[in-house]
Amino acid sequence: MKPSLTLSGSTRLDAHALYFVSYDGLVNNNSFQKNGLLTYRGHQYAAWYTADRSAVVARRALGEDTWETVRLGHRLRYDDSHNVISMGVSAVDGRLHLVLDSHSDGFFYVKSAAGLLDPDEPAAGAWTPAALGPVHTTLDGLPLTPRFTYPQFLTTPEGLLQLSHRDGVSGDGRNALAEYDGSRWRALGEWSSSTGLYRSSTGAHRTSTARNMYLHGIDYDVHGRLHAFFTWREQDPAVLRAAGGLTNHDTGYVYSDDRGRTWRNDAGEALGEVAVTSPGVIVDPLGPDHCLMNQESQAVDSAGRPHAIISHVPVRLGPRTGDYVTERVRHARAHHLRKDAAGHWLKTEIPVPLASSQRTKLVLDRHDNAYAVLPYGRIAAASRASGHTDWTLLFDGEGLNAFGEVVVDETRIAADGVLSFLYQERSTGTTPSALHVVDFTLPYDGGRVARGRR
Repeated sequence: MKPSLTLSGSTRLDAHALYFVSYDGLVNNNSFQKNGLLTYRGHQYAAWYTADRSAVVARRALGEDTWETVRLGHRLRYDDSHNVISMGVSAVDGRLHLVLDSHSDGFFYVKSAAGLLDPDEPAAGAWTPAALGPVHTTLDGLPLTPRFTYPQFLTTPEGLLQLSHRDGVSGDGRNALAEYDGSRWRALGEWSSSTGLYRSSTGAHRTSTARNMYLHGIDYDVHGRLHAFFTWREQDPAVLRAAGGLTNHDTGYVYSDDRGRTWRNDAGEALGEVAVTSPGVIVDPLGPDHCLMNQESQAVDSAGRPHAIISHVPVRLGPRTGDYVTERVRHARAHHLRKDAAGHWLKTEIPVPLASSQRTKLVLDRHDNAYAVLPYGRIAAASRASGHTDWTLLFDGEGLNAFGEVVVDETRIAADGVLSFLYQERSTGTTPSALHVVDFTLPYDGGRVARGRR
């Protein structure tokens, strides 16, 4: 079945959501959020900051327009777009979990009442501040790290909740995992390293001994394997070009078959901590002079094969010497990187100019067609039948007036075949703007698709 989409609904979450641009992004709309928008057992959940900086979380029944909103007991501290709100679900006890307002200086955590997300439990009807619970600065007493950033929730095949995060700062950051089993959180430890010698072979770049691994995501497949794509970002000034700040290089891939305790390279070799010197982890080599974006996106298909979106100035245009943002706006393209049935890595340039410095999100429908949600809410797609080579623009973003990056509901397509994403309208300065969720029906053969009313 070919990829297609039909606009099936659009709702406004907030007419005056918090708006400021930092690190070229918005705190309500950073695509690395996992999850700023999610679906679980017939309801969709969204979280954001209001104009007065209050953190809020809302829910709606799938196919409905009306959202119920609850304010959490917290206000955003800084004008920093890294301090996003991420949500996760612990299926073992039906709780909603949120981590928010964290960029290398601790975090804030909310855990709802048990059964709140389970429609068969009495607690499910109580969408109140008391049901969401108070705000804490530990995970039920587990402090983790005072230099905490980039929360990403994921659910194991057994229904346990895991929390991926960075310990440290850019240039000295390590990825780590924690796990919640329904009774307590425990730290699983760090699994990446920030040390090791990197030597660039391109342009004027030299060597570096300090860096950060930036994840494109971290996802389980249908067989229980945990997949992670990443890029390296060097911190040593010797690797920087004088004007451009070109520090990201290479796309790597690792996986785990024991819930993140042991990581392996593409050949299946156990690695210990994944480092820049680890063998067999780079699946798309690229030097620092092509304006590679970090923290883009990934997905896993129905056969358990990994896919990623990476964006950079195409190699065919040669190395770049100018400013990172300027070069990306003028020349960058998104590329679809994936592993085929024979185990080969394939890469296809998506023939749509980014015209943006920002990130693209990747989702796969139930037929393993691929959809790239580009900056400004544009959507391109490629069919599985073509080997994902026939990329075509299906929606040009007309009428959205979206700022740039969007937050995709990675969990909804499996629920009802709908591609749903959150976006914020462009504004200026710190003038609040409207925050929306828009829905597109995709090819679906799993029963009735719930459609919103426009």
